[in-house]
Amino acid sequence: EDFLNLIFKAMTKDSLNSSHPVSSAVQSSEQIEEMFDALSYIKGASLLLMLKHYLTKDVFQAGIEVYLHKHNYGSAQSDDLWDSMNEITNGTLDVKKLMKTWILHKGFPLVTVVREGKIISVQQEKFLYHVEPENWTSDASYLWHIPLTYITSSCSFTHCANAYLLDQKSGM
Repeated sequence: EDFLNLIFKAMTKDSLNSSHPVSSAVQSSEQIEEMFDALSYIKGASLLLMLKHYLTKDVFQAGIEVYLHKHNYGSAQSDDLWDSMNEITNGTLDVKKLMKTWILHKGFPLVTVVREGKIISVQQEKFLYHVEPENWTSDASYLWHIPLTYITSSCSFTHCANAYLLDQKSGM
């Protein structure tokens, strides 16, 4: 419950146009210190939970083990974790491409789901809680790769969750 409260606080901060990406290039130690705030930690943790749920616990765990084994007692670059996950998924999913849309963009998407009979359509757009005119920039090009999971009436959430990757502005 405490973590959920932290997530909502981080999302409120991240929904402002003055937010920042989880990962970005830095030139000074001051910029490094600015990056390590609650938003970076909580959003980062939430993104890892999202990835774990999408890949499944066992695949995610295997990717973490590969990453830790390759980089024990050494340093790692930001893409090394995603490369380890790609190694485990055997090219069935480009984890690096998926996760870069989340860590390199500030903010998060609003996903709208519409059902018309048996047809379900989904659409994404950047969510902004409050636009600050002095900091406003157009984010029309933002596109997240959003892992969506769903169940049908013939199965339960724990036994046969289906997955769909929304990697365009809209899909069916």
